[in-house]
Amino acid sequence: MVENIVILTGAGISAESGLGTFRDADGLWSEYDLEDVATPEGFARDPALVHRFYNARRANCLSAAPNAAHEALARLETEWLGNVTIITQNIDDLHERAGSRSVIHIHGELLRALCAACDHRWDAPPKMSPGLLCPACNIGKTRPDVVWFGEIPYHLERIEAELHRADLFVAIGTSGTVYPAAGYVAAAQAAGARALEITLEPSAVSDLFDETCHGPATTLVPAWADMLLAQT
Repeated sequence: MVENIVILTGAGISAESGLGTFRDADGLWSEYDLEDVATPEGFARDPALVHRFYNARRANCLSAAPNAAHEALARLETEWLGNVTIITQNIDDLHERAGSRSVIHIHGELLRALCAACDHRWDAPPKMSPGLLCPACNIGKTRPDVVWFGEIPYHLERIEAELHRADLFVAIGTSGTVYPAAGYVAAAQAAGARALEITLEPSAVSDLFDETCHGPATTLVPAWADMLLAQT
C-alpha cells in the first residue's frame, strides 16, 4: 500500500515554464562560466558579476508561471490520503506558487537572501548588489541563498528521513548526474520504496528505476497524478 510519496524534481519540470537549465545551449547559463557565477570562489572574485547573474535569474523566475506539472503535484498533495513531499533541486518558487506546501529546497531559494556574516535569511529584493546590508547584523556580506558548486546542500537529514519512510519515490525532470540527489533512488529503494522516473529523456540513472516514462512533464505528470488519485 502506498501512503508516503516522495517526489524529486529537477530542472526539466521548470523548463516548460521557460526557466532554462545550465545545460541549455542558448540559455542564460550559456552566457556565463559556471566557475564565475556558481561557486564561492567566483563570488569572492567578482560579487557584482554574480549578483547581476542572479538578478537576471530572479527576474526570469518572477516572470514565469507554474505549469501543468507543478499544478498536478500540488493537487496530488491536496487530495492524496497519505503524505506527499517534494524535494526539489530547483531554486525557483513555482511549486509553491502552484499550491504545494511540503517542499524541500535542497539547493536553496532564488528569492531568498543570506548573510554570510551572521547566517540570517530573508526575502531577497528583486535586485541585489555588493554591500547590501543584512537587516539583522547590518553588515554588507549579503549573497543569494542558493547552494553553489562545492557547497553542502540543504536539509540532508530531513531528506534522508523522508526517503527512509517513502513507499513510492518519483523523479521528475532530473538528469541523474548531480549528487546527492542522483543517489536518492537507490536510498529510497533500499528502504523498500518502488521508484518511478518521469523525464523527457532517459536519465543517467534510468536503469535503477522500477518504471520509467519519457516525455514532457506537462503531459505525463498530470496523467500520472490522475491515475494515482483514481485508485484511492
